[in-house]
Amino acid sequence: MGKLLVVDDDAGMRRSLAIMLHRQGYAVTEAPGGEEGARAIESEGFDLIIADLKMDRLSGLDILRLARQVRPDAEVILITAFGTVESAVEAMKLGAFDFITKPFRAEEILLRVRNALEKHRLQAEVHELQVRIKNTLGIGRIVGVSEGIRRVQATVARVAQTDSTVLVTGESGTGKELIARALHDGSRRARGPFVSVSCAALPEELLENELFGHVRGAFTGAAGARKGLLEAAQAGTFFLDEVGEAPQAIQAKLLRVLEERVIRRLGDNREVPVDIRIVAATNRDLQAAVREKKFREDLFHRLNVVRIHPPPLRERREDIPLLARHFLALHSQRLGRALEGFSPAALQALMGYEYPGNIRELSNAIEQAVALAVGPLIEPQYLPDAVLQFTAEAAPGVDQPALTEGKTLAALERERILDRIRARMGNLGLVGSDLGISRTTLWRRLKEYRINVRDMGAGQGPQ
Repeated sequence: MGKLLVVDDDAGMRRSLAIMLHRQGYAVTEAPGGEEGARAIESEGFDLIIADLKMDRLSGLDILRLARQVRPDAEVILITAFGTVESAVEAMKLGAFDFITKPFRAEEILLRVRNALEKHRLQAEVHELQVRIKNTLGIGRIVGVSEGIRRVQATVARVAQTDSTVLVTGESGTGKELIARALHDGSRRARGPFVSVSCAALPEELLENELFGHVRGAFTGAAGARKGLLEAAQAGTFFLDEVGEAPQAIQAKLLRVLEERVIRRLGDNREVPVDIRIVAATNRDLQAAVREKKFREDLFHRLNVVRIHPPPLRERREDIPLLARHFLALHSQRLGRALEGFSPAALQALMGYEYPGNIRELSNAIEQAVALAVGPLIEPQYLPDAVLQFTAEAAPGVDQPALTEGKTLAALERERILDRIRARMGNLGLVGSDLGISRTTLWRRLKEYRINVRDMGAGQGPQ
């Protein structure tokens, strides 16, 4: 039926309203004042908050502002015996669902409550539909069709809709933050903030302050209170990058956040509840760090609830053409260039490189080529020297099975297109989506490789 919070320092009014709502089947929590209401909002999720406008210390408008920040999906109705046009206008500007003046009839308040909860339900359904659409379109911006990356996409799709803590491991540049954002975008927290910090980017004292914040006078120069990033991620996702570099003292505090979901600002005795989903990432072997006493074992187990390990780019070479075209479109638009694609020689050079910097290095290589290119195609001479030098030397032992079997990149691409056409029963819209190319580019490839979809007996034919 709905989870409601009633905040009013008038005990008689609060109690009678709560009883009336409870009899209608609603789950009702009472708060005898603004401060108690604020604590309830920070620690629990409510579908609807009903608050009196005039209260000591924290007013109904204060409750409304807090709700918009901490629980943006909750609806708020304000009630007052001193209604003015100015108060109603301010409440609506701040996002209140409704503003009711005392005295009111029971039928009136129940109607407003039903309408507010119906709006909340419809917004939740819209959000769920948006999440499903994002998942259908390929889990955020995780590009690839290789077996390894499909496993990553499937895990992200399943785990995103839970609040489980996730540990993303893998080499630098493999897209760990991209996975964290995909988990956030596909979750019920997608409308909340996505906040990130790198444990390797700051010294211990600054990192602690960034994470937990401080109160006024906590240290020399702390002229005012400051909210930490963990607190700023309320109702959202907190991404803890390079967690393997966190100092031991910070590790102990992070463990408490994971276990109790509370934080304490520097210099403060008060604990603040945090409703956050934590995703951590590292390129270190944390199990080895645990054995070497460089990382807390209890923190490792708290983080390692669900592990996602994106493979390095050299282990998913079939994704390189898709990623290359993805970055070509991205950088061409950003740099204001009109480029059609890659020459076969340029693609072969990109396919043959090892990419110690993984996807990040491929993106940089394409950005350089886009900036330097003259003409409609990316040619090998526009690629970074490291790519060209590696391809030229082509040392024995480089894992290029398809190329060493004598297949050209064009032949590999033709086989990939044929495979997708068969899998998608001739639906070229889906084929283009799988390959990460536009329908126009796909038609050009079909003509270039002399592929006739109808002759393949693929079912639907071109779409």
